Amino acid sequence: MQKIIPHLWFDKEAVEAAEYYASVFDNSKIKSISRIHDTPSGDCDIVSFQVMGYDFMAISAGPLFKFNPSISFRATCRTIEEVDTIWKKLAAGGTVMMELGEYPFSKRYGWIQDKFGVSWQVIYTEQEFKQRITPVLMFVDKVFHKAEEAINYYAAIFPGARAQVVARYTKEDTPDKEGSVKYAQFILEGQEFGAMDSARMHHFEFNEAISFIVNCRNQNEIDYYWKKISAVPAAEQCGWVKDKYGISWQIIPVTMGELMGRNPQKTTPAMLKMKKIIIADLIKAAEEK
Repeated sequence: MQKIIPHLWFDKEAVEAAEYYASVFDNSKIKSISRIHDTPSGDCDIVSFQVMGYDFMAISAGPLFKFNPSISFRATCRTIEEVDTIWKKLAAGGTVMMELGEYPFSKRYGWIQDKFGVSWQVIYTEQEFKQRITPVLMFVDKVFHKAEEAINYYAAIFPGARAQVVARYTKEDTPDKEGSVKYAQFILEGQEFGAMDSARMHHFEFNEAISFIVNCRNQNEIDYYWKKISAVPAAEQCGWVKDKYGISWQIIPVTMGELMGRNPQKTTPAMLKMKKIIIADLIKAAEEK
């Protein structure tokens, strides 16, 4: 099972978006759809789906957060034709950030926000690769020039992780700062992530629209990741934490869906009162008459 899963927060479109992605990308599908009731956002659809074999989760929980390019998803393709096919589908109702074309790092590449606001970098490569979807973090504004620090921070938290800066900006890359990260790669739990700095004018920052679920095997793992990652006490709620760079994470048990489904009339109110998820308390709530 994928240890770390990107989570997308929609207003009402989680199911529609998952169906859309399943139609845009190959090896993509909806795995499950469920609904939780009586939350602060009302009834919420929860969707589990795959894009190019990579697991995602999504929720429809109201217009609280908006997607922006601070976190994007790179879709790596084996042919130029595949890039063009995906691009054409994403372009319908989307907003181009970098035009589709040839760049020094790829013969075919483009960066686009789809009609829901989620950002995708579609790229052709001749190199060998296994993971087709890669989350990419862009450090801007208050956290500009923090990409290298951040990837080393994450690598120190997750066992067996590694991180490396692939390319740095030079003096010619103004307004970006010489030596800051043009692109970096880090591996957490066997999953590839990307990171970059950008000094250009951006009117956005990391927010809860995209978070990362960490599926924990037991309470000890929950306690460990909670202590290591949480840096904003005010953001702690229902298993959610925010790290010191502003990125949101959900520290939850891998059995969360099963636990919540046992007796949702009891487990949902119990979970909504929690900051850190306590597995024993969810089990206790599920057993209530």
